[in-house]
Amino acid sequence: MTDLVITGVYGQLGRALVAAAARRGASQVGFDLDTLDITDRAAVVDAVVDARPRAVVNCAAFTAVDRCEQEEELATAVNGTAVGYLAEACNRAGALLVQVSTDYVFPGTGRRPYREEDPVGPVSAYGRSKLAGEKAAVTAERHLVARTAWLCGRGGPNFVEAIRRQAEAGQSPVRVVADQHGNPTFCDDLADALLALVERDVHGVLHVVGSGATTWFGFAREIVRQL
Repeated sequence: MTDLVITGVYGQLGRALVAAAARRGASQVGFDLDTLDITDRAAVVDAVVDARPRAVVNCAAFTAVDRCEQEEELATAVNGTAVGYLAEACNRAGALLVQVSTDYVFPGTGRRPYREEDPVGPVSAYGRSKLAGEKAAVTAERHLVARTAWLCGRGGPNFVEAIRRQAEAGQSPVRVVADQHGNPTFCDDLADALLALVERDVHGVLHVVGSGATTWFGFAREIVRQL
């Protein structure tokens, strides 16, 4: 039996999870598109059942938010339908499914931090596709839907790197919106939190983000200050 199956291991969160699991001494099997197409139901079921994991953490996702508007069918296949295949596989293997979701499942019109029980209402193709994934994830007998936000980490494009590139290129001013609020979340922190939740066998829907909130402008200003 394997402790973890991790999908999307080449992404920022996947890389962080692999490293965090290794620090804990957890056995793991990792997949990405070159070794497992999660939109292939038979391949997903075979891979998970063969690994016999205690938990499957799904970090694989179509995360190009703007592209999702033009390719919503593909986004839904990856972010939604494929999660149902993982849920089926977890049910066969007796594993916990951890589905990483997003604040984009909400409409973004709230005046306070969103709570788990708040009504969803995505306004973007990306948000709709991730909500489809949440609905698929809860068909797993044992499931944890972890909604997160404003991820940044090593090994991939993110807001921190985008601001760094502009600042180091001498762009002045760096223009950033100030009317969107959120919780910057470091992938290493999220990986540790997810593994702690798996170890405690936590189920249901949880919001898992970095502490403290800011705007994109406030975040950018702090990134430039530290640079």
